[in-house]
Amino acid sequence: MEIMRFQGGAVGRNKGVRHGGIVYAVATAEEAGPDIRAQTAAALEKIDKTLVEAGSHRRGLLQTQVYLADMTDKPAMDEVWNEWIGSDWRRWPQRACVGAALAGGALVEIVVTAAVSEGED
Repeated sequence: MEIMRFQGGAVGRNKGVRHGGIVYAVATAEEAGPDIRAQTAAALEKIDKTLVEAGSHRRGLLQTQVYLADMTDKPAMDEVWNEWIGSDWRRWPQRACVGAALAGGALVEIVVTAAVSEGED
């Protein structure tokens, strides 16, 4: 059983893990400032990088959970998400969005599960 782990910047947790043809990744971006659009875009950029590092891509997304510190930010987050994910519904993951108390200045935390790109696993 091979488990690949991708080190993040926080002690005690990784930004991603790959096992059995599946990648699990998470990102926040409170350093992007106090704007939900900027934090969402920066978190999605981190997700892109982690997926590629782990042998996947956003078209391999299976499931996503979006945690928002303030659910009134959902329409603005959705604008950034929809631009990032594209208009082809055949490439959309199953997605849930929930309100949660987030640490520090994080307004959004994004957790994804993705298939490893074909030929990778």
